[in-house]
Amino acid sequence: MADQKQSIHGVWASRWVFILAATGSAVGLGNIWKFPYMAGVYGGGAFVAVYLLCIALVGAPIMLAETVLGRRGRQSPINSLRSLAYTAKASPRWAWAAVMGMIAALLILSFYSVVAGWALDYIIGMGQGSFTGISGEGAATRFATLTDDPWRLAGWHSLFMLVTAIIIARGVVAGLEKALRIMMPMLFVLLVALFGYSLSTGHFMEGVRFLFHFDLAEVPAGILAAMGHAFFTLSVGVGSIMVFGAYMPRESSIAGTVMTVALLDTLVALTAGLALFPVVFAAGLEPSAGPGLMFVTLPIAFGNIAMGQVFGLLFFMLVAVAAWSSAISMLEPAVAYGVERSGRSRVAVTAAIAILCWLVGMGTVLSFNVLAEARFMVADESGWRLFAWTDAGGKTFFESIDYLTSRILLPLGGLAFCLFAGWVLSRDALREELSLQHPQLFPVLLCLLRYVAPAGVAIVFVTELFK
Repeated sequence: MADQKQSIHGVWASRWVFILAATGSAVGLGNIWKFPYMAGVYGGGAFVAVYLLCIALVGAPIMLAETVLGRRGRQSPINSLRSLAYTAKASPRWAWAAVMGMIAALLILSFYSVVAGWALDYIIGMGQGSFTGISGEGAATRFATLTDDPWRLAGWHSLFMLVTAIIIARGVVAGLEKALRIMMPMLFVLLVALFGYSLSTGHFMEGVRFLFHFDLAEVPAGILAAMGHAFFTLSVGVGSIMVFGAYMPRESSIAGTVMTVALLDTLVALTAGLALFPVVFAAGLEPSAGPGLMFVTLPIAFGNIAMGQVFGLLFFMLVAVAAWSSAISMLEPAVAYGVERSGRSRVAVTAAIAILCWLVGMGTVLSFNVLAEARFMVADESGWRLFAWTDAGGKTFFESIDYLTSRILLPLGGLAFCLFAGWVLSRDALREELSLQHPQLFPVLLCLLRYVAPAGVAIVFVTELFK
C-alpha cells in the first residue's frame, strides 16, 4: 500500500508545478552559454545525439532516483534518507550523502549569487545604453571595472540573495510555487523573443550550422564532456530535486515527469544557442566559452547591431530569471532541514542560512579584487596547502569552492543517491513509486540505477578529479 505521508512544508498543486520547479532548477547559466558552445565545438548534431544518450543513461536516472527518494520520504533530503534507511534496515550513515549535497548546494549558491549579480548589473547597463557602439576593448574594460569593485559586487550579491531568501521564506505554495509560476513562463517568453530576433539578423543559418553541423570526428573528444554536462545540467547530486520530489503529488508519474524535465532542459539550451549565436555572427565576432561569451562578446554584439539595446536587455533579464529559478532550488533543501530540525519558523531559518551563505559568497566577491592574489588551494613540492599568498599557481577562494563542489561533492552525492535508490530501497517501494504503465520497463530502469548511471558518474568523477 502506498505510503500516504505528506510533507509538513506543503505539496505542489500539480505535476506541472513540479516540472516548472525541476526545470527551473536545471535551467541555469550553463544552459545559456556552456551547452550551445560545447555543441558547436564537439561535433554539432553528433554531440547533441551523444548528449541526449548520456541524459537518458546517466542524468535522468539520477534525477529519477532523487525524485523517488524525495516523494517516498516526504521530508528534507537528510531526514528522507535517514527514515528510508531505517525502514530498509540499512545504515543511517546514508544520510551523510544528503548532508554533503546540502553543503554543496549552499556553497554553489554562495558564488552563483555573485555571478548572477553581474547579470543584474548588465541589465542596468543595457537599459542605460552603456553598451551602444562599444568596442572589444571597451567591453573587456567594463567587465574588469565591475569585478574590480568589491562594493559594487557585494551590493548585487546582497540583492540577489535577499530576493532568493524572500521567495524561500514565504513557503512552498506562497513562495516557491508562486514565484515559479511567474519566473518560468517569463523565461520561456524571453527566450522565444530572443529566438525571434535572431531570425531577423540575417545570420540565423550560420548559427544553425555552428550548432548542428554533424562532425563525427569530434565526437570521441566530446563524449566525456557530454557525459559530464548531462550529469551537472539537471541539477542532481545536491538534493534540490529530492526536496522538490517531497512536494510532488502522489498521483503524478515520476518517470514521465523526469523525462519531460530532461527534454525541456535540453530544448532551452538549444534554443538559447539558436537565439544567441546568430547575434554574435551578425556582429562579426567569434563565439567563446565561459564568462567571456556572456559578459564581453555578447555585449559587443548587442551594442553594434540594430535593436541590440532592447534585446540585450531582454537577454540579461533572461539570465537573471534563470539564475533565480536555480538559486531557490539550492537554498530550499537546507531550509527544509533547518525547519524540521529546529522547529523554528521558516522565516527565521531562511534568514539564518541566507546570511551564512551571503558571508561565504563575500569570499567570492573578494576573489576578483582584494584577495585576487590569495590562493586557498595550492599544490607544490611540499604537498597541498589550504592558504598561501602567492601570484603563481593554486586556486582563488572562488576557484577552490567551484572545484570542491563540481568535481567532488556533486558527483559523490549523485552516485550515493543513485546507489541508495537502486540497492537500498526495496524493489517493491521503487516499483510502487514509479507506477510504470509498462511494468516491463522496470528491470531496465533498475539496471540503469544500479549499474549504468553509477558507472557513468564514476567515470566523470575520476576524470574531472585528475584533470
